[in-house]
Amino acid sequence: MKKKILTAGVCLFTAFLFTGCGGSSAGENGEVNVYNWGEYIDEDVIDMFEEETGIKVNYKTFDTNEDMYPIIANGAADWDVVCPSEYMIQKMLDHELLLEINYDNVPNISNIDPVYMETVREFDPDASHAVPYLWGTVGILYNTAMVDEPVTSWNCLWDEKYADNIVMMNNPRDVFAPALISCGYSLNSTDDAALQEAAALLIKQKPLVLKYTTDEVRDMMIGEKAAIGVIYSGEATICKQENENLQYVVPDEGSNVWLDCWVIPTTCKNKENAEKWIDFLCRPDIALKNFEYIYYSIPNTAAIELIEDEETLNNEALFPGNEVLSRCETFHYLGEDAEEKYNELWKQVLSE
Repeated sequence: MKKKILTAGVCLFTAFLFTGCGGSSAGENGEVNVYNWGEYIDEDVIDMFEEETGIKVNYKTFDTNEDMYPIIANGAADWDVVCPSEYMIQKMLDHELLLEINYDNVPNISNIDPVYMETVREFDPDASHAVPYLWGTVGILYNTAMVDEPVTSWNCLWDEKYADNIVMMNNPRDVFAPALISCGYSLNSTDDAALQEAAALLIKQKPLVLKYTTDEVRDMMIGEKAAIGVIYSGEATICKQENENLQYVVPDEGSNVWLDCWVIPTTCKNKENAEKWIDFLCRPDIALKNFEYIYYSIPNTAAIELIEDEETLNNEALFPGNEVLSRCETFHYLGEDAEEKYNELWKQVLSE
């Protein structure tokens, strides 16, 4: 979900270019059309799947959930398997865009921790349409050489001494979450007064913000072009490996914990191959290979048991404890009216 990715324009172009992908060259056992976030898989895994199954993988990427959704909703391409986030899966289900997965064809789902299958029920009540792939948190990455005290709160995002040194995310839900939480509200709030209060707080913050971005936070923090950045946990782990001055924290007030899952759209042309793809990615050795490439948390208990490095297992950015997770929320799909509210208020913030 949350890696350095292609621009939205390129992704949309490639998606439409891919329309009618059934005409692509296929392996002896057919093909599978996979639509995923950019840099969200070890590309060797794609080769391994093709070699082991004889199934040709047609693989393209998208930028955001919001860019992916209309491609699926409009049937612009015959994607067989897609990897949205939890709130977008809920929206896709509400609009009857997903097929049930035949779990008889996905025996490796037994490797997924039941905790995450229970989380799936928050947005897919029967847990019949989505298989967890990767998960993580949203928090603050800060440079200890540029920030003169430990960061524990979202309040640092409004501290004037960090003017022009703060990097924020560039989409409505992610940027409103810290503001809503700082005002004492749920990040899933649809209350007009709560949203207006959060928007006012973001407008107040705007003069302090160096840049609103999502795919540049990692490079900006590694290069010490900013002191503080709101970032996804997997990105934070990569940043810390590149710059020892960087520290990641989930603020005391709470944050977002997200879960990306594989789903099968109703426009799917190769359902059994899509299920083979999902099953392959649930295999412990494959899940571990992806983890070691992407550095996002995996819900695969059998794969976690294969991790030998204690430092990795004790990394709270990758594997936060219950104390952290208990104060985090998943995003919910709030309905089209609420989506419009968030979008309009975000435009208002940017226009100030």
